[in-house]
Amino acid sequence: MRTIIASLHLPLRGIVITATVAWALCATDLSDASDHLDSPTAISNPSADIGDIYAWTASDGRHLNLVMDIVGHSFSDRLEYAFHVDSGRALGKTTSSIVISCRFQAADAVECRAGNLDIARGDPRNPAGIPSLYDHFRVFAGLRDDPFFNNVRGTRAAYQTAQAALKAGASVDAAGCPTFDHATSQAILDQWKHTDGGPPKNFLAGWLTSAIVISIDLSVVNKGGQLLAVWGTASTTAKSLNRVGRPLTKNALLGLFAADEVGDQLKEDWNAATPATSARFIPEIQKGLALYDGFDGQCGNQLLAESKATPSKRYLALATLLTDDRLWVNSNSKICTQLMAVELTALAGRKALAKDCGGRSPNYKAANIWRSLLVDGTNDSVSDGVEHDDHDHSATVFPFLASPDGKPVTDTASVEYKE
Repeated sequence: MRTIIASLHLPLRGIVITATVAWALCATDLSDASDHLDSPTAISNPSADIGDIYAWTASDGRHLNLVMDIVGHSFSDRLEYAFHVDSGRALGKTTSSIVISCRFQAADAVECRAGNLDIARGDPRNPAGIPSLYDHFRVFAGLRDDPFFNNVRGTRAAYQTAQAALKAGASVDAAGCPTFDHATSQAILDQWKHTDGGPPKNFLAGWLTSAIVISIDLSVVNKGGQLLAVWGTASTTAKSLNRVGRPLTKNALLGLFAADEVGDQLKEDWNAATPATSARFIPEIQKGLALYDGFDGQCGNQLLAESKATPSKRYLALATLLTDDRLWVNSNSKICTQLMAVELTALAGRKALAKDCGGRSPNYKAANIWRSLLVDGTNDSVSDGVEHDDHDHSATVFPFLASPDGKPVTDTASVEYKE
């Protein structure tokens, strides 16, 4: 793969926000995946750089759909690509785990294992996928259109507006939240949904990704209970090079108040850790949350923010949740519409989402939902102006992601999985 790497250094009153964006449609167009601020190790090895993890319940109610997309345009024969699926009966409490791992000898030769229960071998490039030995899962792996969409320049302009206000003397409260005035907060949100002052552009339009796509029986992955917690890794035999669960958390929050070298080391450490060993990152995540909470000019209205708590604890609940960076799926539901539906039901009392599977399908407005929850606790208030990808993806027809030429997945290419 050939990539153009650019860095945006955006100091905000001692904060250095470095947005590394890979690939360009032309010399002046920047693009990034949701995993766009990763560690130097991941960036230097595109075949190990996980862009996004997707996980959602199939429409038949009997399978879990999984997608891992890789920034590079090829898989490495030196790496193991793994979906970790933990299961339990309550949010944050899992009692059983299974690893679905894939290794490539070549583009046309993969071996994927679901723990010690089943195995698939062969050429995974056919859109219909290859079935496993005991028909518990099937796998596709190959080049597809990336379903993530993002207005990079709008985000950069929003950060720069915040930067200017902080340099001009905007105060920061005891919890680390900037107290922007109304005009500044409106300018931040307005810049976010424009590109260079004009209509918003999706800088991932046309971006291709190497995707591993798996549809697996729920009975294989839900041994501990109906709630599934999914995260992905790309690793050598010695260590994990990259770890991804929810979109954006690591790369939009971790190390925002640190110099580049400190932030880079935090991300290296994060990638080498697991959800179970990540509690040490909570203080850094709290700092990033504080910045986001101020973008609308009101501190303390972020999701799970405790405005009456001592400043050191205002963002503790959400930081703790996000640091356990797993994508939660309610496998009892086959209705999947809302990022973090499981979390919002259990922790924020949003009972209307109790029957939503949560997780993340290829068609979620993940970035905008995530931003909104962090700015004012809603799921639709903050937008970068880009509301959908430039190609149509499917949440029901395997392998879900549009083909490299942008054609949507249709029943003529493959059929929905049936036992």
